[in-house]
Amino acid sequence: MARPLKQIFSISLLALLLAGCASPRQRVAQGLEALLPADLILLGEQHDADAHRRVQRAFVETLADRAQLAALALEMADRGRSTAGLARDADAQQVRDALHWNDSGWPWKRYAPVVMAAVGRGIPVLGANLPSAAMRPSMSDTRFDQHLSGPALARQRDAIRIGHCNLLPEERLTPMLRVQLARDASMAGAVMDAMVRGKTVLLIAGGGHVLRDVGVPTHLPATLQVRTVLAVAGAAHEGATGQADWVWETAPLAPRDHCAELRRQFKP
Repeated sequence: MARPLKQIFSISLLALLLAGCASPRQRVAQGLEALLPADLILLGEQHDADAHRRVQRAFVETLADRAQLAALALEMADRGRSTAGLARDADAQQVRDALHWNDSGWPWKRYAPVVMAAVGRGIPVLGANLPSAAMRPSMSDTRFDQHLSGPALARQRDAIRIGHCNLLPEERLTPMLRVQLARDASMAGAVMDAMVRGKTVLLIAGGGHVLRDVGVPTHLPATLQVRTVLAVAGAAHEGATGQADWVWETAPLAPRDHCAELRRQFKP
């Protein structure tokens, strides 16, 4: 009888973990023995954790060097944008122009090493996020109200409420929830368009977008081989292990009062 993926993964990493500290490239190389084959790897990040970009770059470089990477898809650029027409030696400005990179939302210097690692290896980098012009229409798109089961919908609503520090008026929760689901649907469509038989598409997105019960996976065909890696800063929350094949913990970040910042934004 075949072992479950989680058991295989734990066994495959055991020698590496016992050997002591390993580089992200070493950990990824070892971990891929359990994750592959896969049509899609969803790599969730905490946006302000710089260590997660090192994890992402390790995935890009390792998969590309194995001739396994079909494309790198990003939440950080809009669906329809692509570097596919650029040469391997394209410079950073050409890449930013091709992706219509929004530096105010996603600081380029933070993601440049990951993106340029793919471009330099001839891997197309694709925008996957819902274009800004589609955000407002999605707020009134009632089709998304039936997408998730009742409990999953309630969990996602609570996540949006808590993520906004309970500052959102109740009437804004449903429109925000629809936008979240529309963004997940856009990312799912982008990775489906990038599929290459026998290879793997890598999607990098915020951790909430890769969760099995509420995120991108809910918009994908059940026939796809999908693996989820969730990078977290500090200790993973209790339910994380059930949402991912691999929870990759990095050093905790310095305490920061996100709610105080958000309250200032909400102040009239």
